[in-house]
Amino acid sequence: MADFRRAVTAWAAGGDGGPAGELAVRLPVRVAVLLEGPSDAAAVDALAERRGRDLAAEGVCVLPMGGAMSVGRFVRLLGPQGLGLRLAGLCDEREHPYYARALDASGADGRDFFVCAADLEDELIRALGTDRVAELIRAEGDLRALQTFLNQPAQQGRTAQAQLRRFLGTKKGRKIRYGRVLVAALPQDAVPAPLDGLLRSLLRDG
Repeated sequence: MADFRRAVTAWAAGGDGGPAGELAVRLPVRVAVLLEGPSDAAAVDALAERRGRDLAAEGVCVLPMGGAMSVGRFVRLLGPQGLGLRLAGLCDEREHPYYARALDASGADGRDFFVCAADLEDELIRALGTDRVAELIRAEGDLRALQTFLNQPAQQGRTAQAQLRRFLGTKKGRKIRYGRVLVAALPQDAVPAPLDGLLRSLLRDG
């Protein structure tokens, strides 16, 4: 599945679509989960693992697109006008119109796309609570970095929710790592609705 993901990414960048098409049939791939970036993919993979699911074995490709603005290209390549895969994914509320237009233009079914209010990190912080997220940051050895960040003038007067969300995006790789950390810490009954809905939708055959 990693080979298929790389082949699709190369195809979307203007390369040959042949390798992606061949792998889609050989694996086989039945669903492409379109996500904005690798931190979202880390969270999806972490929840799947926590629930004892092997998405690759189920024919599901979790595919970071490298930005929400790429959704039209990926929908065309993978949806009804391309490889004919079922499409699913997460998107942020402010970017939902781009997804809706891309899906509508291609004739793809949008019922397996789920909308986060701000973004997935915001959903996870809200589900856990700011105190619990701060505990996890401390446990990960990032307390000093957080304290330095909170002392910055730009952070004064902001809510704890907004501060923590911004902190997760201040260092390369941090959002990816905490995507897994936050999902692992979620109580069973507190998984954010968009993330839970996405995982449940992938159990369907069509």
